[in-house]
Amino acid sequence: MTILVIAEHNNATLNAVTFNTIGAATAIGGDIHLLIAGHNVRPVAEQATKIKGVNKVLLADNAAYDHMLAENVAKLIADLANNYSHILAPATTAGKNYLPRVAALLDVDQISEIISVESADTFKRPIYAGNAIATVKSSAAIKVITIRTTGFDAVASDGGNATLETISEVADAGISSFVNEDLAKSDRPELTAAKIIVAGGRALQNAENFDKILYPLADKLGAAVGASRAAVDAGCAPNDVQVGQTGKIVAPELYIAIGISGAIQHLAGMKDSKVIVAINKDEEAPIFQVADYGLVGDLFELVPELTKAL
Repeated sequence: MTILVIAEHNNATLNAVTFNTIGAATAIGGDIHLLIAGHNVRPVAEQATKIKGVNKVLLADNAAYDHMLAENVAKLIADLANNYSHILAPATTAGKNYLPRVAALLDVDQISEIISVESADTFKRPIYAGNAIATVKSSAAIKVITIRTTGFDAVASDGGNATLETISEVADAGISSFVNEDLAKSDRPELTAAKIIVAGGRALQNAENFDKILYPLADKLGAAVGASRAAVDAGCAPNDVQVGQTGKIVAPELYIAIGISGAIQHLAGMKDSKVIVAINKDEEAPIFQVADYGLVGDLFELVPELTKAL
């Protein structure tokens, strides 16, 4: 049994979610091969050979894979698929883009966002916004799986000695091309990798209050900033910081929810956090049911006091 893990990287280093995905592959068992696809990414592949538990690193270095265009990457993975029993990718925006295409090309069902491995063909995944856990058994010859990375421990980035193999064939679907991208730059940690997250809800009312109330606290703590969907829909925060079922799934060591009522869609994205602190003036707010610590009061008074005390 051999497992193919699709790596995510920024062309310089591997993203943290890759190590969690390899952790899931380790739980399944068998040889683990790691695919590095991109352009001018040999340094990333050489770094990947040191990952504990990885037996082989496959390097697909070509302009066709620059920016991980889903059509080309999916074709590449599908061409390699017959050598593997499982194909794993993190359930990130990129993984959710190319892996369903792989499943379609292979004519198999995709198993989405697993949180645990019961056996080589049986997995658990959340349904109904995390209010129920489904156990899924697959009889597919090749199991195509996305990993909810908060459910698996990351493997060590060193201690391994994998071989490096270069893939010379180019899988260019020829139906898409990269035009441009606008990246939001921030000195704060990336949301899904942050150890501390300060998140705000609709109670903050507007973007100015996010800037005035939330950001100073986040900066004092060295935290990433998140938001509920209600806050994003109200224009308080950009879409890329949304936490929840339709946003990003996070599991930091500390999650501070400010002015967030705790709708089940939001809880689905953050309830695996190690410690949850809630600040809300409504003592009946659902967020207090999952919070380890709760503070009832006016956030416009409490949060500046907390920031000042730090």
